[in-house]
Amino acid sequence: MFNEIKKETEFTMLDSSTIAIVKSTIPLLTATGPKLTAHFYDRMFEHNPELKDIFNMSNQRNGDQRQALFDAICAYAANIENLAALLPAVERIAQKHTSFTIQPDQYNIVGTHLLATLDEMLSPGQEVLDAWGKAYGVLANVFINREAEIYQDSAEKTGGWRGTREFRIAEKQPQSELITSFLLEPVDGLPVVDFQPGQYLAVYIRDASLENQEIRQYSLTQAPNGKTYRIAVKREGQGAVSNFLHNFAQPGDIIHLAAPHGDFFMDISDTTPVALISAGVGQTPMLGMLNTLAERGHHAPVQWLHAAENGAVHAFAGEVKSAQKNLPQLESHVWYNQPQANDLPGGDFQYQGLMDLSKVSEKLNDPAMHFYLCGPVGFMQFAAKQLLAMNISEANIHYECFGPHKVI
Repeated sequence: MFNEIKKETEFTMLDSSTIAIVKSTIPLLTATGPKLTAHFYDRMFEHNPELKDIFNMSNQRNGDQRQALFDAICAYAANIENLAALLPAVERIAQKHTSFTIQPDQYNIVGTHLLATLDEMLSPGQEVLDAWGKAYGVLANVFINREAEIYQDSAEKTGGWRGTREFRIAEKQPQSELITSFLLEPVDGLPVVDFQPGQYLAVYIRDASLENQEIRQYSLTQAPNGKTYRIAVKREGQGAVSNFLHNFAQPGDIIHLAAPHGDFFMDISDTTPVALISAGVGQTPMLGMLNTLAERGHHAPVQWLHAAENGAVHAFAGEVKSAQKNLPQLESHVWYNQPQANDLPGGDFQYQGLMDLSKVSEKLNDPAMHFYLCGPVGFMQFAAKQLLAMNISEANIHYECFGPHKVI
């Protein structure tokens, strides 16, 4: 996939003058900080309020999306003469964009407000605005072309589709005090496209109780079966969609889904040892990986390492144990930070406190092992630091963040 993107950038290289002008604005961008992207989003939503049906407004209110966009703008400016350095980020964002069914004309809207923001916040002069206009056009075309490929690929696969498709909630099952799973079947009764273990579905919710259409991504927790999908949703305190799904969605209800997307997935051989490391609801993409390994009868060792606050919020424990039937080399290691009186040491959990990988270091020392991490950013930073201290190759560590991407 990166080769296709690289070919596109080779034909749309910017001239040296444009590159120099854009790079000269980096100190000004840095000094302005996320105030720049806050102004951009406020401006865009004022002039194009229909985009509130696409963007996660919760991430707007808490500042996560504004910080992520600011970081992306600075990274683009810093690497404008070396777009190959940005290709992993381009792929991640393109996958997310296609789950939102972003269209080419929306790039024009974003570009208009970006240039207007630079003018209103920085007053850099027409030469700088023209340079940024060229630079934005190149990047927008890279995204548009890559996203067109993703849309076409999704539509052409068996069971695939473009845009959104109606699904019925077939089952709603509480998995812990905080997490509920939803089994989803297509209303049209036709097959559904397979996915890579670790990828997600975009769920589109429009209801009178919600101010805007809301779109959220939830990891797929089963192995592909061509018939149904399953997601698991954690109830968040102020989460508009999670609370709607927990409180109001019922079996038989219809929701709309985009096809599976995501650049975080397990891609290994049958003989590759694997460690799946998670905390809280971060176990959901790991479940998709674990169930796929079980479906395939994976031949190599599999380490399941999970951290939960206690047994009341520990979801899918029985499912992990069941996976051992097809995975004789599967070992489960669970940490409870604050066990309750009825939690059983050695049964429900093995270790108390925060996840300490030194407890199982001898299980993780195979240089061929690949490590997949998901959970809160602080947890992943904590786990990754331990892995690196154990001389695990950074190339063998893969991770996914909830919401706007952060580097761990």
